[in-house]
Amino acid sequence: MTTTTLQNSPGKNTGPLTYDELRRTGLRDHWYPVLPSRLVRAGEMQKVTRLGKDWLVFRDARGKISVLADRCPHRNAPLSIGQHLGDRVKCQYHGVEVDGTGTVVRVPGMPGCALEGKQATLSLEVTEAAGVIFAWFPATPDSKAPEFKLPDRLANPDYSHFVNYVEWQVPWRYYLDNVLDPMHGAFLHAESHSMFRGDTSARFRIRETERGFFFEKTDQRGQNFDWVEYVSENGLLYVDLEIPYGPEAGPGGPFGIVGIPCPVTENVSAIFHWRTRKVQDWERDVWRFLYKTTLEAKHWAVLLQDKNMLENFAPDADQGEHLYQHDLGVARLRRMLQAAAKEQAEMIAAAH
Repeated sequence: MTTTTLQNSPGKNTGPLTYDELRRTGLRDHWYPVLPSRLVRAGEMQKVTRLGKDWLVFRDARGKISVLADRCPHRNAPLSIGQHLGDRVKCQYHGVEVDGTGTVVRVPGMPGCALEGKQATLSLEVTEAAGVIFAWFPATPDSKAPEFKLPDRLANPDYSHFVNYVEWQVPWRYYLDNVLDPMHGAFLHAESHSMFRGDTSARFRIRETERGFFFEKTDQRGQNFDWVEYVSENGLLYVDLEIPYGPEAGPGGPFGIVGIPCPVTENVSAIFHWRTRKVQDWERDVWRFLYKTTLEAKHWAVLLQDKNMLENFAPDADQGEHLYQHDLGVARLRRMLQAAAKEQAEMIAAAH
């Protein structure tokens, strides 16, 4: 890897990432979902911005996926407007060809030059799982990705799931704050198909685990959005929750959601939700049919309520609040992310 990952602004050599930059554009040394797999087919490539930088998502003619820094190693021209050559991309500016590992294969303007055969473009470690392309975003050139591990619901074959992908004009941390606030379900989503039950007042507790914590109501269960688990494990950060369903939603019990935000810029986030249900055999087929014909539209309506609320928050809305007992989960999460950002900033500075 190169020191590209240590710079805090695309296109400018402005030094190592700071605490503030990590807080705003996302922690490094993490696996993040980049795009749904279906959006980049064999022989296609697509430019994306993730964690404040531009990347080229490149799938070769055989279907292998790569995520490259969107910079030709010659003059930093964007590879994303180049030509897909099956197993490599050709920069439009001077014809330099780079393969999926970031290695320069050919320099037509000067054959045999020192660039040929050099791994000069940053190529992230990638994997595909649960219908999504994941990439490891390193904090330093020496960072090593741990083995990728899917969230429990997505790894368990007893669960069926659908992936949902949206981009919101909100900081990534606002999404996490929203999910770590179960009480908003009783108000913002009170008219929804699944969250109209339950009290509009409650008491909460934090229950620590080895991989994060649960934030849950102590006086209500199985009525509404009553609990959420925050997990940070194997370099993957996600939230997991359940919402009860009535019999009209078909077989399978509660409806589960796994959510992962990926920062795009400091004020834009790519949000990945997996809608899950524990079903097998014919019940699985019924659930999937009902989801596509009836339930998906209802879920989009609930998601739109969150989107409209969060996109109207001010950029500094998480400053100067007056929090109360319902906000223990939000406060706990913020402390954890701030501590992680501080630790990473110190590590990056030492490696620079």
